[in-house]
Amino acid sequence: MVQRDGLVDKVVVTADGAGQVGHAGSALLVGAADRLGLTRALSAAMEPTRQRASAHDPGVVLRDLAVMLADGGDCLSDLGALRDQEDLFGAVASDSTAFRVIDSIDAACLERLRGAVAVARSRAWSLGARPAQTVIDVDATLTTSYSDKEHAKGNFKGGYGHHPLLCYLDQTGEALAGVLRPGNAGSNTAADHIQVLDLALEQLDEQALAGEILVRGDGAGASHELTRYCRDARMRFSVGFDLDKRVRDALVGVPESAWTRAIRADGSEEVLPSMFSTTIQAGDVFVHRTAGGGGWGDPALREPDRRAADSADGKVT
Repeated sequence: MVQRDGLVDKVVVTADGAGQVGHAGSALLVGAADRLGLTRALSAAMEPTRQRASAHDPGVVLRDLAVMLADGGDCLSDLGALRDQEDLFGAVASDSTAFRVIDSIDAACLERLRGAVAVARSRAWSLGARPAQTVIDVDATLTTSYSDKEHAKGNFKGGYGHHPLLCYLDQTGEALAGVLRPGNAGSNTAADHIQVLDLALEQLDEQALAGEILVRGDGAGASHELTRYCRDARMRFSVGFDLDKRVRDALVGVPESAWTRAIRADGSEEVLPSMFSTTIQAGDVFVHRTAGGGGWGDPALREPDRRAADSADGKVT
């Protein structure tokens, strides 16, 4: 099934085969990475770190580590699940070799690797995997460390470990970017959100960047700095925040004519009142349009580039 160049030749699915093996589906990920040019791009990005000729190409090692993670592994030694099936995956690096490859990645190499992934993603999208909408979800997660790992700290929930911030594409589940942070990193640190969004946008091709982009975050993303960043980049945004008394009073004051319909993922519509509570599911669309107002203050005191952008959009400024 595996050729000398590492490409999966073909896959035949039967219900009565005698030579079944586990993890066969993971070999399709190897083939996809090779055919999309990801493996070659990773190898080129790692080339400056390769100090001597070795049996294992560092780019191939990184590809195998990614396949291992996609297959359910959660630590470097889980690479053994692939290594034990050489007929399926070919020669897979040892744990010590894989560790040396990871350890050789510095900041410059990491930037090259990001570029390699972006090129492969663009090719995959051009072949039909492009999402219909560009919706970027930003969220942090807590990971537990059971020993004194580097940057492991106590977190706000009483645990101990790390607090990475991640960006994913909603429709396809693609991981666009991540920022590693200590466990005591703040939940609503705007600088971290902006940093990971910058990295995520670098993963989008020109077509996606030219289209509409929606950034979604939970309450941790409800900061003036982040929403201003999205507005300046002309990206839509949706963040969560507490419905305190000030917000409830403001909602009550919105006229019924300012509200529009909420469209569910199944195509059904729901007219929402000025004050409501509802559950939004994946794929639902909530649109609120309201008439423009005269604004506040002298327009001449606004930043020139923002006034120019409003004029280009046909807005009164």
